[in-house]
Amino acid sequence: MQQKHKSGPLKQENKAHKTGRHRSNRSVNNATHGRVEAKVFTKRNKAELRRHERRNQIQQLRKLKKDQTLNEKRKIGTLEKPPVLVALIAFDDQDLHSFVDLLSSCDEQIMVNKNSFELDEDFITNNLILNAVFSHCLPTTLHVVRNLDSVPVKKQSDVKKHIKKSIEVKFPDAKILSADNSQQILQLFNLMGNCKRQKVSFRKHRAQVMAENIDFEPSSDDSEKGTLLVSGFVRNSSLKVNRLIHIPGAGDFQLSSIEIISDPYSFNRKANQMDQTPNVVLKPDPSLQESLESEVPLDEMEGEQTWPSPDEIAASQSETKKIMKKVPKGTSEYQAAWIVENDDEGEENEDEDEDEEENEDLDKDMQPQNDDESEEENDDVITIMDEEYETISVNEGNYDEKLNKEEEDSALRKFREARMEEMFPDEIDTPLDIAAHVRFARYRGLKSFRTSPVDPKENLPRDYAKIIQFENFQRTKKRILSEELDAVAEEGSFVKISVKNVPRELMTYFEANPQHPLILYELLPYEQKMSVINLVLRKHHLFAEPIKSKEKLIFHFGCRRFTAHPIFSCHTNGDKFKYERFMRNDSAVVATIYAPVTFPPASVIVFKEYNDGTQSLVATGSLLSINPDRIIMKRIRLSGHPFKINKKSAVVRYMFFNRDDILWFKPVELRTKYGRKGHIKEPLGTHGHMKCTFDKPLRSEDTVMMNLYKRVFPKWNYELYTKNYIVKEFDGEQMDE
Repeated sequence: MQQKHKSGPLKQENKAHKTGRHRSNRSVNNATHGRVEAKVFTKRNKAELRRHERRNQIQQLRKLKKDQTLNEKRKIGTLEKPPVLVALIAFDDQDLHSFVDLLSSCDEQIMVNKNSFELDEDFITNNLILNAVFSHCLPTTLHVVRNLDSVPVKKQSDVKKHIKKSIEVKFPDAKILSADNSQQILQLFNLMGNCKRQKVSFRKHRAQVMAENIDFEPSSDDSEKGTLLVSGFVRNSSLKVNRLIHIPGAGDFQLSSIEIISDPYSFNRKANQMDQTPNVVLKPDPSLQESLESEVPLDEMEGEQTWPSPDEIAASQSETKKIMKKVPKGTSEYQAAWIVENDDEGEENEDEDEDEEENEDLDKDMQPQNDDESEEENDDVITIMDEEYETISVNEGNYDEKLNKEEEDSALRKFREARMEEMFPDEIDTPLDIAAHVRFARYRGLKSFRTSPVDPKENLPRDYAKIIQFENFQRTKKRILSEELDAVAEEGSFVKISVKNVPRELMTYFEANPQHPLILYELLPYEQKMSVINLVLRKHHLFAEPIKSKEKLIFHFGCRRFTAHPIFSCHTNGDKFKYERFMRNDSAVVATIYAPVTFPPASVIVFKEYNDGTQSLVATGSLLSINPDRIIMKRIRLSGHPFKINKKSAVVRYMFFNRDDILWFKPVELRTKYGRKGHIKEPLGTHGHMKCTFDKPLRSEDTVMMNLYKRVFPKWNYELYTKNYIVKEFDGEQMDE
């Protein structure tokens, strides 16, 4: 047998590793017997990379993005990319058509077609207000000055500096370019073709086709409708034949076919070689094509219940447990439960009636003492409107003929209401001709506006049965944007699109107005469905008129143009949001409307239309959320005045005017403008005096308030805006700004 070595007394013993207060890895493995912690096991499955591996991955991603950017630039001017659209906006009285003629004459290869040029760029002459364009998807801008040669050479640099200083307010990094001769114009062409373009997120996932040619084929069974044939380049993304398209002012439509044809401008765009690509026709699949239904079918029998039998009623009464509550003396069982029955009659008109009563009270409070004061006040309002929006000569003989008396009275009334709302927010007077517990039957008190629970599914209006609501909106958006479909026309293709069931009026309008471009926008799935849209709006600094909730406004939202009557609420955190009667001037508000679904990001600009057909820019903003569960609480404040004060108790009057109202609202907490909290203890007499107790001594100049709340919902008043609008321009000083 082999002898084993035995260590002698001089055996070397190494020093043990110092693990400190922690156990060593070997001792941990011996104790766990091979078991692995969940955290460590998860990390191993995720295959976490080491430091040098992460560095290599970042370098590869950076290189991939760089190559994609270079490929996009190389495609410009080729058949893989459509021509670049360049809009010309004049800031003075210069003729844009003469500038277009100058651009076309600088090179023989430039081809003129209708109102556009074709040499990698399309020029379209437009006259829009800069403020509206700047707030609604403004692309890359170039600033050109003409006729600079007419200025003396020594003053040309000063003129450029002055122009640059005037536009640096909105364009901080703007460069002034000259375009007076062919060499400068060719440099301008080169810059437009190679400059870095600002991408608009809304257009990234939606195809867009601007019409080059339009034709109409009437339907055999309906002479008022037919097939609209539109030819043009596919821009921004690939066009799917199974999806819907939207025409601003006309609505949503289905496609009957997409024909990919040869590029008619390829002779100029690709080395003088005509493209001979065979035509490809794409047909929609009826089982996959999006439906035009915008509303969820209303089920009249949903939630319908049968009347219970006598046995079921007896069983429910025997199982009912009586809940004991500690309530103030004299409180009935109904008041203790604080359950308010909804009166269906007059529910739709309650808000309107309440607004009318508030307006009458405000008119009485703001009534001038004599005719001189009334004239002065009216003159002040007219002067404000003239300074902000219109230049009117006071010395004109027909001055009164240009004024609309009804419009002036309405504007004056809104100014008064806005002023009173700013001075006394949410305060209203208790009516004298009707009991308060009848007038405010649908209002309730909240212990805390921030923490008191409110069920978002409680007492929903009938319109909520027709809208669509997403279980997880972000997950739906991610799925839709990442899905890949067949039967598509790639970006840059020249196509001929057949749109089904288009009204003949649309073709008639574009035949009569050839200068107006026809643009087709592709819609993503669910974007034809109606839902509750929440928009963050900020009032434009040049618009001074008060805008009231439920006032009719024109929305340019994404690719849609429609009218709606929004309700405003505070843009704050939390699960409940206070209703705003007017759009605020100093902060953003959230406008809630019924409108088709639009996936963010999407910008919005809001206009107001006047009786003469002109419009003014009211507000700008963006899409906040698509959430029907947003709780908007309307607050009213009933005010009373201390009559007799005895330390922490006081007699309050003028809040109510009968004993029954005091007993009805007895459970609701009272607050004062100086921060005191209290409750109604008991009524005194029959004329509305009541004894109240507070947490701290009350001051004689304080005001006692009672806050009541109810949830409000928007009204279903969505309509497509089909009018040919005229934007009301600002005066010279405001345009310079």
